[in-house]
Amino acid sequence: MRRLVRGLFLSIAALVSLTGLPYAIYLLLAKVWNPQGSPADKRSAEPTVSIVLPTYNEERIIENKLQDIVSLDYPMDKVEVVIVDSSDDDTRKIIRSFFADRQTPALTLIEEDERRGLAPALNDAYAAASNEMVVKTDCDSKLASDVLQEAAANLADPDVGAVTGRNVDVLGGSDVEEGYRGIQATIQTLESHIDSTLIFHGPFSAFENDEIVPIDPDSIADDTELAMKIRKGGQRTVFDPEIRYKEASHSAFGKRRTQKDRRAMGLIRLLIRNREVLGRYGLYGGVVIPFNWWFMLVSPWLVAASLGLTTLLGVVVAGPFGLAVPAAVGLGTFLGSRDRLGPLQSIYAVFDTQVSLLFAAVKLWRGEGSAVWDIDEELRDAYDN
Repeated sequence: MRRLVRGLFLSIAALVSLTGLPYAIYLLLAKVWNPQGSPADKRSAEPTVSIVLPTYNEERIIENKLQDIVSLDYPMDKVEVVIVDSSDDDTRKIIRSFFADRQTPALTLIEEDERRGLAPALNDAYAAASNEMVVKTDCDSKLASDVLQEAAANLADPDVGAVTGRNVDVLGGSDVEEGYRGIQATIQTLESHIDSTLIFHGPFSAFENDEIVPIDPDSIADDTELAMKIRKGGQRTVFDPEIRYKEASHSAFGKRRTQKDRRAMGLIRLLIRNREVLGRYGLYGGVVIPFNWWFMLVSPWLVAASLGLTTLLGVVVAGPFGLAVPAAVGLGTFLGSRDRLGPLQSIYAVFDTQVSLLFAAVKLWRGEGSAVWDIDEELRDAYDN
């Protein structure tokens, strides 16, 4: 019995140490280096802009989104809005009405008779975009007034081919997502200063038009995939916290699974399909991609194994009382999903992400992973409010 207990204890200690080491190194590097802002040589610039907006049954929110776009602090005579729509409601009617009496910005409306998925729609929209800087945004996100100026300043650096920004206020009041986004912003700032960041965000990403290449038709990580292809082409892809937007998100554990698991599936599949990037393309493939492989593909399984072995050790040592470990995890999940963990909320947010990555890996193994998304009416409510 003593040998079994000792073996379990050493296994747990090894798993925990192994899991935490890459995070500790990254956090130490961030603390010592303390990089701030974008690494780009930002310069004042005012390129022509194509704003790409994919839509599907957005009649409730499309007018607000279009008003958000035309209210941006940028010369609208230099802007075109490229909308690719596959709706079967009144979305197109509202779009046409909104632009009917406007000379600027210009409108290009691509009408799809059937819903093919986001990636093919984006490929068509990117092909139709005629301006120097191409911005992709989601219909249910709100943009700060200066996002185009900040993005243009980043892309004025000849070494930068793409830039993304930060969610500064989670619509719907999700402390879980807000806590995770704060950690993610620190990591992405560090990655950008090392070389380039991996993850690009749907609410706002900007690309040099000349650097855009088609993405895989079945992609479910479209923005990140395009950024990765641009980095493989030789240009840096960076994160700038001065580019600000707002996006809606859930806190409830079950509801987050639909939202977060799908994103996690896309990222895992993208990393596996592009595994040749490991060790190549400078510090991007030497440091940034290996860390993300660890975080997304290895760490979730180590966390699950650690919890399983800890529960087994508890049962071996204390019998039924050893179930206090999963009970404590369950209680933490219950409180965290209701934004009631106070200063521990950020830690729970990382745990919640690890759960999503674990679930996503299982779903991919089962052959799941559709490029067609479902409308979340609750998130639309959060956007409206």
